[in-house]
Amino acid sequence: MLVVALGCVCSGWLAAEEEKYSGPRPPKPDLPYLVHADNLIPTEAGEAREEHKGKGDAVYTISGAASPARTPLAEPIFLFESDKIAPESLQLFRLEAKGGNREVVMGKRKSGRPLHLSVKPLGGRLYRIEVNEGLGLENGEYSLSPESSNTVFCFAVY
Repeated sequence: MLVVALGCVCSGWLAAEEEKYSGPRPPKPDLPYLVHADNLIPTEAGEAREEHKGKGDAVYTISGAASPARTPLAEPIFLFESDKIAPESLQLFRLEAKGGNREVVMGKRKSGRPLHLSVKPLGGRLYRIEVNEGLGLENGEYSLSPESSNTVFCFAVY
């Protein structure tokens, strides 16, 4: 009876190992895609301009008042195929609209603290990235950015 029970446990474990992600796949690596059912919406890729202000603050500015990548979901989910960017290095920031641009301030004022994300491997180089902010994100502009980089992947929650 012990051998039968052990066989059942092992076969269940092997079946779980064989399950693979079967949903939509990102067409480009190193670009987060918002998941909307079976549709993937690319985030707006760009570079933030860095400007140092007094008192140790750095302002990162992104052109344009709003991102064309939009989601109604307060807890968006992203699919990300990693090539050169490690998915664990991505940080989420809320952006503030100012003068026709979007910006985040980092430094002593600390308005630019990273929000919480979780990263789950789906097999190979494919990852699921989820926002974990309790009640979700408020409506507004946001950016995913690799740590220590000015590369940004912007989106809006509406």
